[in-house]
Amino acid sequence: MKLVSACLLGVNCNFEAKNWLNPELREEFLRGELFPVCPEVLGGLSVPRVPAEIVGGDGWDVLEGKAKVMNMEGVDVTVQFVEGAKLALQIGQAVGAKEALLIEKSPSCGCGKIFDGTFKEKFKAGDGVTAALLKKNGLKVSCVKAGEKV
Repeated sequence: MKLVSACLLGVNCNFEAKNWLNPELREEFLRGELFPVCPEVLGGLSVPRVPAEIVGGDGWDVLEGKAKVMNMEGVDVTVQFVEGAKLALQIGQAVGAKEALLIEKSPSCGCGKIFDGTFKEKFKAGDGVTAALLKKNGLKVSCVKAGEKV
């Protein structure tokens, strides 16, 4: 069993209430091989929601209390991102997941590259909060580009 970002399965849960349906992953889901999660929704954020980015580091830094997740209106949503990551991890553990397939660039799910915290469509190296927490707990995390075949 693998965790997967729910938006990759066609769930309209991203910040714009849209998705990045990946037909190949949908087939895996229909075979019972994937368990969908949206950490931001699990953490209590709405759909749609104000875009958020990590400021002052990456997801690892957020988990250590060295960085924050701020939305575009200047509201600190760190607590919701951390809570969503913890719940995604708990779900992963409950279903026996050893791997997660997450959407790229997200402040929750991004792995290897995330938005840089300036809200200017720029990126920096790093992991989102959920990706970092899953990795910290031994899950293999891979990012899927929107519209890319797996």
